[in-house]
Parts: sequence; C-alpha cells; structure tokens
Amino acid sequence: MYVIRLADGTLRVPQSLASEDGRLIGNAYVEVEPGDPDYERWLPESLTEEEAADRRRRWAEENDDLEREFLAYKSDQDGG
Repeated sequence: MYVIRLADGTLRVPQSLASEDGRLIGNAYVEVEPGDPDYERWLPESLTEEEAADRRRRWAEENDDLEREFLAYKSDQDGG
C-alpha cells in the first residue's frame, strides 16, 4: 500500500489494525491533512493517485514476466 497524495494535498496513509494477539484484522487508509503533526513525515514518500496506479500497472506487467520465467524453470525441474 502506498501513501497517496490527493489533489487538495491531503495524504491517505495506510494503517493496519491488529488484534491483541497480533493477528491482522484489516487494512485501511487514514487521512492526514496539511498542518497535521505527521504530515511532513509522510509527504516525501507520497504518490499521486496516477503515480500509484502506474506503479501497480508496471508491477503487474513485470510480475507476468517473472511468473512465466518461474513456470518455465519449474517445468524444467519437473522434467517437462
């Protein structure tokens, strides 16, 4: 999950919620607005929604190539 910077400057910061024994309950975004004490900490790593979508698209494309390479390797290892 990425820190998303909206057009109005608001940041959507990913946050996970865990149970007392450490099990993941869920993931969500928390909005952090300019002037919030944590804003400057998150701003440098934030991406616009378009940049985040482009990264997801590129990752999926590159993952397809990696998956094909792995399946070819696995086939060779299995003797086929």
